[in-house]
Amino acid sequence: MTLTPLPAFQDNYFWVLHDGPRALVVDPGDAQPVLDFLARTGLRLDAILVTHHHADHTGGVAALVAATGAPVWGPAAESIPQPATGVGGGDTVGVLGLSFRVIDVPGHTAGHIAYYAEPAGQAPLLFCGDTLFSGGCGRLFEGTPAQMLASLDALAALPATTRVCCAHEYTLSNLRFARAVEPANADLAAYERDCQALRARGEPTLPAQLGRELRINPFLRVREPAVRRAAQDRGVADPQDAVAVLAAIRGWKNEFR
Repeated sequence: MTLTPLPAFQDNYFWVLHDGPRALVVDPGDAQPVLDFLARTGLRLDAILVTHHHADHTGGVAALVAATGAPVWGPAAESIPQPATGVGGGDTVGVLGLSFRVIDVPGHTAGHIAYYAEPAGQAPLLFCGDTLFSGGCGRLFEGTPAQMLASLDALAALPATTRVCCAHEYTLSNLRFARAVEPANADLAAYERDCQALRARGEPTLPAQLGRELRINPFLRVREPAVRRAAQDRGVADPQDAVAVLAAIRGWKNEFR
């Protein structure tokens, strides 16, 4: 299986996974980059996976279905372009010979889902939309801090080797914020240098590795003493309350420049 991030808009990635003749695409907010890629490679689009309803993740679905006839899977609890098969936590989607487990990850949107698979002989794959970013997490547009914490905990429990295929190139800005939360985190400093070098070469920082995210991402580390102290400094009365810690650092991130 070959994994390719297609850059789009200002900072989106549409993820294409293919086995040679066949491909799937995740969260295609615009059809043209996908159609151009299919034309260059000669691949046949066999499936479209959608994680949530925002237009930069769904805007190209209808045109891709019209051009390729590819079936669509997406969150049953959200309105996405039709026709589509609605799925939710515990369901599986079989495409390209893989079985993708659907995980409910509300928070960014109310019905957000993620897709997890284990290709033979390769590290596991997680298509998580805008729930988990490298060094960060999505804004809480429709969900609550408690929902987002539960969603992030569910993703954190996946194997450490999991490739985290999130939908935006937000990594460097996220890491600047993460350093403000944990200035003494040596793993974070090293990762930031690695990502700066990648971006200087025009390369994506993604996919990220979940094991490394557990060492550097403050939103996966809300129970760590340094992150709790940072939240306490922001006014959290009980730094043992992981939901309150997440809410505080997410609010801090919203205004961080």
